[in-house]
Amino acid sequence: QVQLGESGGGLVQAGGSVRLSCAASGRTFSTYVMGWFRQTPEKEREFVAAISRSGGSTYYADSVKGRFTISRENAKNTVYLQMNSLKPEDTGTYYCGATTKVISIVYVDYAYWGQGTQVTVSS
Repeated sequence: QVQLGESGGGLVQAGGSVRLSCAASGRTFSTYVMGWFRQTPEKEREFVAAISRSGGSTYYADSVKGRFTISRENAKNTVYLQMNSLKPEDTGTYYCGATTKVISIVYVDYAYWGQGTQVTVSS
């Protein structure tokens, strides 16, 4: 089992940048595929980015490709989401998730979640 905790959210102007972090407990972090998802009151939790166990493979939603970068440091049990050129439509609560399955863009495949961190992008 793994426990996750996100940090780094806040209020940012459109065009700005934010880096989110997700720290994991336990010594088996490197055995989990990690993903970032976001949610608003109007939308179901949607996929943002995912990264393989080694960090060698990454996947992005089309809406964030070229602007967001997911990375991980297994030695620090941490996954990051660097968010650049932010847009108001990026506003939402961002969650990191962990799964023992193959890399997935579907939130139900992730068994473990953090509490979320709010990102608000003002226009």
